[in-house]
Amino acid sequence: MVERYSRQILFSGIQEEGQVLLGNKHVLVIGAGALGTGNAEVLVRSGVGKMTIVDRDYVEWSNLQRQQLYTEEDAKNHIPKVISAKERLEAINIDVTIEAHIVDITPAEMEQFVPGVDLIMDATDNFEIRMIINDAAQKYGIPWIYGSIVASYGVSYAVIPGKSPCLHCLLGDIPIGGLTCDTGGVISPVVQLVVGHQTAEALKILTENWSHLRQELISFDVWANHHSSINVEKLKKDACPSCGPEAMYPFLAYHDHTKTEVLCGRDTVQIRPPSKETRDLEVTAANLAKLGKVEQNAFLLQFKTDKNRLVLFKDGRVLVHGTNDAAEARSLYHRFLG
Repeated sequence: MVERYSRQILFSGIQEEGQVLLGNKHVLVIGAGALGTGNAEVLVRSGVGKMTIVDRDYVEWSNLQRQQLYTEEDAKNHIPKVISAKERLEAINIDVTIEAHIVDITPAEMEQFVPGVDLIMDATDNFEIRMIINDAAQKYGIPWIYGSIVASYGVSYAVIPGKSPCLHCLLGDIPIGGLTCDTGGVISPVVQLVVGHQTAEALKILTENWSHLRQELISFDVWANHHSSINVEKLKKDACPSCGPEAMYPFLAYHDHTKTEVLCGRDTVQIRPPSKETRDLEVTAANLAKLGKVEQNAFLLQFKTDKNRLVLFKDGRVLVHGTNDAAEARSLYHRFLG
């Protein structure tokens, strides 16, 4: 439908040839929060052919300030983010094929989603998953675009396997600690700026305008009025275990991925079962109803104890709200879910 994309086709960097290329590309978006919803909407409106969105969480009230695809009804009903995002995105552009997956990204899931993908958009909130993305991108030769926000500060960087330094080159091991959106907050303008930088690079990659790609890592603080561009070309490490000639992709090893994870600033612990499983939510709800209050929708169930709230997904993953103690969370998990 030429009229839909007429202004984009008029742009000298895209034109009809670029629009055709864009319509034949598949983008994988990891995370459906602030950056994920922003990236997804821009690329769907631009006419990307297919988009796969992956996220482990559901919509909460605190999301509505900056996560642009969600509504109060989504928060009231605890709808998984990818389900709401898919519905809104299809209402924006029905010609785009959109797949939604309610899963927590592990190395196994990452390698499952990567085949056939032309670009990976990072919209995550932790470096463990980013390092998994980085290793998978290097292993399969897929470009990916890093994006990060906290408070009024944002960062963006496009990683091109075989050419640019990878995230492992830049960061070494996974960063521990530091400010997060849950501890330092976040304002919406920085979200929009990072989305703008990420999607500009995405359009260049998807329309194969490689010569126009930014070769730098950019960072900015919209409140303090700071902006910097860093040439990272010399940071590429010959012996990098993720992108060097003898790469071992260490972050795709399952033993390097946490099964119990404290979600920083949320008074919540996530627990994944030791092996993949599919929970029958109806049966589980019936069993838990004898012990406390249960609320359920088609995607998850919530079980409330005196001081904790357990949210169970079909893949067996559980969010234990009301504690930051992993041992206590595991105890509640085994007590109520076996």
